[in-house]
Amino acid sequence: MKAMLLKRALQLVTVVWGVGTLTFILMRSLPGDMAYRIAASRYGQDNVNSDAAALVRQELNLDQGAFAAYWHWLLDLLQFNLGHSLVSGLPVIDAIQHMLGHSLLLALAGLLVSILIAVPVGLFCAWRGNPLDSIFMGLSSMIRAMPVFVLGVLFILLFALHWNWFPVAGFGTPAHLVLPALTLALSLAAVSNRVVRDSAKHTFQAAFYQFSKVKGLSAWQTFRRHGVRNIAVPVVAFFGIQLVSMIEGIVMIESLFSWPGIGHGLAHAIFARDIPVIQGAALVMGILFVALNTLVDMLCLWIDPRGVREA
Repeated sequence: MKAMLLKRALQLVTVVWGVGTLTFILMRSLPGDMAYRIAASRYGQDNVNSDAAALVRQELNLDQGAFAAYWHWLLDLLQFNLGHSLVSGLPVIDAIQHMLGHSLLLALAGLLVSILIAVPVGLFCAWRGNPLDSIFMGLSSMIRAMPVFVLGVLFILLFALHWNWFPVAGFGTPAHLVLPALTLALSLAAVSNRVVRDSAKHTFQAAFYQFSKVKGLSAWQTFRRHGVRNIAVPVVAFFGIQLVSMIEGIVMIESLFSWPGIGHGLAHAIFARDIPVIQGAALVMGILFVALNTLVDMLCLWIDPRGVREA
């Protein structure tokens, strides 16, 4: 356990430095005048001229070299200072904290719904060679083949515009959470239910599982004592791999449904060339990825303690 935590801590440092540096280089490499972009975001596209851009360039010291700017950013990062937004002037950490809460709410809701869909469907398909197995797996493949934003657009057209059951976009009531959470959940469940099904099928056909029935245990006792943990280990491990898809999907879903999370804020910051906000959002998403993978590793070790003894 200690070795795993130390490895994840080193990975966290590498991810923070790598993501921040790559973001800095990519944003500096974009064509166009950064001062004009920032001035347009501050004062409006129609009110931007060379004088306004010059004032922004002087105020934010945008004429300094790339190496000097990178060095100042690195020193601020070592002091846990993410800087201030170039557009609003507010501390980046305050904006990130506000957006992070909404992103975590959407991610947790989507993950919970995906589990409620994937686990029963996967177990149902694996149970005694269910004839509906091919139908469910084919439907899962079709959903997974769709980009997540296409699935979101279909839900908007059907549930928001045609039937008028839920709001199209925005935030404020529980109804606003339904469509983005369902879009994320179905995208995740389309893959995870196949993993649940394969893991359950392998466990149900294993010799130790069949022998437990010979000993006189009921079907429920056999499943509870010998099935749950053996099925859960690969499923939980797969959810760790799927976190990449979740982070990617959140960015698209938040932009599509105007959900005020990190993905939505990151998209606006990129258009405005607000480098501190971009770097802050990217860093937080990288930290979340490492933290969630660490949590998944700890859950796997708790479910299957043999990993601790082998380590």
